[in-house]
Amino acid sequence: QVQLVESGGGLVQPGGSLRLSCAASGVVFSRDGMSWYRQAPGKKREWIATITNEASRAYADSVKGRFTISRDSAENMVYLQMNNLKPEDTAVYYCKALTPLRDFWGRGTQVTVSS
Repeated sequence: QVQLVESGGGLVQPGGSLRLSCAASGVVFSRDGMSWYRQAPGKKREWIATITNEASRAYADSVKGRFTISRDSAENMVYLQMNNLKPEDTAVYYCKALTPLRDFWGRGTQVTVSS
């Protein structure tokens, strides 16, 4: 069964960087797409980035040029490198696996950007 566990969140100053990880147990990267989302209190969950089963990548305009999604097939890991962080990036970040039958969500990891 698919299980997603995010890690790497924390407190960072504006302009700083963080690298989030998603351990994607049961995911088959050649079949399944992977995405990152984020959600701030009182706001809708926002799509951030996707890497497809064919390894093509797409980003939301709000993070384009600052965030990079990647995957490590040998270790079944998905990453989100976040650079030049801004206070408005503060949110809980979730990874999602899109499989042929359904999608799966991790529990999320908190990212706080503050001085």
